[in-house]
Amino acid sequence: MIEARHLRVLRAVSRTGSFSAAARELGYTQPAVSQQMKALEKSVGTPLVVRVGRGIRLSEAGEVLVRHAAGILAGLTAAEEELAAIAGLRTGRVRLVSFPTASSTLVPPAVAGVRAARPGVRVSLTEAEPPESLAMLRGGDCEVALAFRYPGRDTGLHVVQAEAGSRRQARAEAVVEASASAAACDWSDLVVRPLLEDRLVGVVAEGHPLAGRGADDPLELAELAGEQWIAGCPQCRGHLVDMCAEAGFAPRIDFATDDYPAVLGLVGAGLGVAVLPELALAPVRRTGVSVVPLASGAFREVVALTLPDLEQVPAVELMLDRLARVRLPQA
Repeated sequence: MIEARHLRVLRAVSRTGSFSAAARELGYTQPAVSQQMKALEKSVGTPLVVRVGRGIRLSEAGEVLVRHAAGILAGLTAAEEELAAIAGLRTGRVRLVSFPTASSTLVPPAVAGVRAARPGVRVSLTEAEPPESLAMLRGGDCEVALAFRYPGRDTGLHVVQAEAGSRRQARAEAVVEASASAAACDWSDLVVRPLLEDRLVGVVAEGHPLAGRGADDPLELAELAGEQWIAGCPQCRGHLVDMCAEAGFAPRIDFATDDYPAVLGLVGAGLGVAVLPELALAPVRRTGVSVVPLASGAFREVVALTLPDLEQVPAVELMLDRLARVRLPQA
């Protein structure tokens, strides 16, 4: 008989590539991991790992079993939580994965709401950007993932204009960005709870000629065509390239960082301009920069995601409800 604890060990071995690394991740000893893998192989009647040099890889049977393990473990979690609710227990667990800007804005009031309603529910938080966060959800490493995507984003290949010597590098980076964006935007197998439309804004240095523009005079992106740019994560960077292409130019991206205080610092120092989501600006100081509205009205969708098997779990349902109730002050 296949046991859940053995499946968790198999998934850890698959992720880490060795028994010793899996043991460290799970807090076990290496012999304990080895024994559990042997027990699992005995249960299924075939080898699940193959030794390759000093490492190991999954056999064909191992690949099949680890592919099904996520759904099996998610179903068990759902069953355990529902049984606890039926038994009248005021406990539960929600492992939440969030991208950084949501962690500092949406998550705190939502978790506070969960604690107020059910003090016995344990909530943990891990930060990860999509598509990594989606992989964690599908892999059984969390119950709820906060993610975002850009509506209408074409996730095909985009190569920005570059010097002849850097064309190959630009193409390689574009392939990575397109792949990441496609993975981050595929929610077809997940339960989607919309949370907000996060508007994009332009950010320039205080002394910039375009600083101080208001809602009555929004910024056309083409007005920044000759500027040096500071870009964010691969998905955001790909969307920036798309927006600029629609405006008739290719941005010269000199800096790329998903640390928003760093972006504001670079902009404030006069080293470039940026387009950022408003959610990213809420928790940070805006010293030396001017935030200007965009005429395009562009935004990104921010959502909470879970697996269909987990949607009705009481603790997960409560977390989704509290996330949907969060109302942020207008910038």
